[in-house]
Amino acid sequence: MQILKALITAAGPGQTALPLQRLVDRDGVEKTALEMIIEEIASAGIESVGIIISPGNEEAYRRAAGRYLDRLTFVEQPKPTGYGQAILCATEFLGNEPFLHLVGDHLYLSSQGKGCAQQLIDVAKQEGCSVSGVQPTKEKMLPFFGAIGGQRLPQTDRLYEVKRVIEKPTPTIAEQELNIAGFRSGLYLCFFGMHVLTPACLEILERLVATEKRPIALAEALDQLASRERYLACEVQGHRYNIGIKYGLLNTQIALSLSGVDRDRVLSDMVELLATQK
Repeated sequence: MQILKALITAAGPGQTALPLQRLVDRDGVEKTALEMIIEEIASAGIESVGIIISPGNEEAYRRAAGRYLDRLTFVEQPKPTGYGQAILCATEFLGNEPFLHLVGDHLYLSSQGKGCAQQLIDVAKQEGCSVSGVQPTKEKMLPFFGAIGGQRLPQTDRLYEVKRVIEKPTPTIAEQELNIAGFRSGLYLCFFGMHVLTPACLEILERLVATEKRPIALAEALDQLASRERYLACEVQGHRYNIGIKYGLLNTQIALSLSGVDRDRVLSDMVELLATQK
């Protein structure tokens, strides 16, 4: 399996401005979130990147891309008709090939030498199938993520055969359908915001959009994919940070800072700030 293209979705309601936000990376360099996402893709050896945007946003994204502009192909989603429909807008760009997909409101920090996207791509190449990144997530965060149910592959630590996918499940539904042997109560495998997807996923999305006549979540297509062909989840060695939730940008910046070259300075500033609070 060769993965030569990546797709970023950034046209969702409330999402369009998030990749334009500026943060300071681990090296102490100020960048846009979009630049950091593209760097994650580039570190996995992918140079061709499509990005789904809302009409009228291309110029802002061109500026935010910095030195990575020549890697980007912009694709507009005319109306905010759903996550699945957004991905289908890039059908011509993607062709009939597997691709890496990332969301535009997440940033990723690897806890090892290999980037998060590279970890996922390595598994997809080795196993020859679609692979979604997942992360153990507390029950209280279920309203923000899709989640998977399945079983751990024999003789592996971080790979799971996916049986069910549910978008933002309630705790009750998660407890009934998404428990995985070996996980403690109240902990679930939720999406990392990063997938390697085969063309079969696009075929399922096309059928769902054509027949359902409503906004389609990617999770719906992935749930069907799990019954159609081999589909795995990989527990990525790293963390994803959702910059689109309350305090998301703050928490992401703290995580970047505490894992980077300015750690001591930031810790000192935080101690000084806490000391002034009454």
